[in-house]
Amino acid sequence: MNNTELWSKILTKIKNELSSLSFETWFQDTKLYSLNNGVAKIIVPMLLHKDHLRAKYKDLITSCFIEEIGETVELEFLIQEDIEEEEKEILSNVDTEDLANTLYEENEANNFESNLNKKYTFENFVVGNSNKFAHAAAVAVAENPGKMYNPLFIYGNSGLGKTHLMYAIGNYIEKHSNKRVLYITSETFINEFIDITRKNENKSDFDNISFFKKKYRDVDVLIVDDIQYLAKKEESQKEFFHTFNTLHNDEKQIIISSDRSPNDLNILQDRLRTRFSWGLSVNINPPDFDLKVAIYKKLIAAESINKQIPDNVIEYMASNIGTDIRSLIGSLTRLIAYSTMMGAEIDINLAIEALKEYINAGYSEKNDVSRIQKIVADYFKISIDDLKSKKRNANIAFPRQIAMYLCRKHTDESFPKIGIEFGGKDHSTVMHSCEKIEQEIKNNKSLADEIDKLEKNIHN
Repeated sequence: MNNTELWSKILTKIKNELSSLSFETWFQDTKLYSLNNGVAKIIVPMLLHKDHLRAKYKDLITSCFIEEIGETVELEFLIQEDIEEEEKEILSNVDTEDLANTLYEENEANNFESNLNKKYTFENFVVGNSNKFAHAAAVAVAENPGKMYNPLFIYGNSGLGKTHLMYAIGNYIEKHSNKRVLYITSETFINEFIDITRKNENKSDFDNISFFKKKYRDVDVLIVDDIQYLAKKEESQKEFFHTFNTLHNDEKQIIISSDRSPNDLNILQDRLRTRFSWGLSVNINPPDFDLKVAIYKKLIAAESINKQIPDNVIEYMASNIGTDIRSLIGSLTRLIAYSTMMGAEIDINLAIEALKEYINAGYSEKNDVSRIQKIVADYFKISIDDLKSKKRNANIAFPRQIAMYLCRKHTDESFPKIGIEFGGKDHSTVMHSCEKIEQEIKNNKSLADEIDKLEKNIHN
């Protein structure tokens, strides 16, 4: 029973012994501050209450304590100012670092939360060509945290399964060891850091910075999602840099995700990007046709959908729906709902009708890159297949570099995604192409004019 519950029971007993006026005047705004070593400290509103309660009601309060806890207590009546003075005196004799450590350890022992979503495991992660390497790396880290690849950096577009893999690693480690795992988003890290910094500026009662550091540095596995959102948060980046170093030096596992590779995270400080490359970086590409079919079948089985979905419908969806898992889930939900509302069995014609908005959206989403490829191919009188080919002759290689540069400049796609759209080129090839064109534009007016014409076509 905590102090609030205990005092509530005592007040109920006192209320039964007094008139409403007496109770409301002398007891209504009182609180039990602490009960330690046979001393009950009670907060009262004013000095007048201290004297009156001690003189008139001490015996009544003491007897109520005996009834509730079975022992007598010594009573102390304090006003709020007394409490504040007492706390200052205690804190003046205590190292704030030690206090923060004690508070953190008590919290950890009783209420540590990993923030892991237990439903995401390796067992329900669907593996295909586009994520096979990332999955294998994740399993290796889960089986030997802090020893194999540290940090493990997983990157790729939104909705491709990065978070699922990170949860799976954390859940596996928790299940097979007593290691403490903490999953957070970079946004959570930023918000908590800002919050404790403000508290520190307002002279909090203990060292909030130390408490914050203990939370993030005393774990065995730290999982940070969407690290790119640390951009432009200089102080948060600095704190994460020191957190990273502490964990890495102690051989604690660090797992990070982003929408782009470490080399492409020029929005972050160089010293952070360098450290992200110390371990292993793995990318997850959009699922191909076979993987999308497998994902659809896994979703249907997992949700125990009581409607028959023919293979040709699944194949139609896999061929036409977008490239992220959320789109696949959304399209399946839409198809089931449409079938139920129409009272019709699912066949290819119903699927075409139900999913036309998804498919149209998918094409319009997808084709900023395709549109730029067509504009560049038409301008240089080559084919889009040439741009996607491995041909290295100058009349194809140079337009390909221009197209990559324009895709990077005029879309939100990452270097790896652009590489995929150009026949599976490595992200470093795309980076080199963009840097080369960017430099040549500065020194070659003729090329700058050509780029300007192409950009006008893109904006038309």
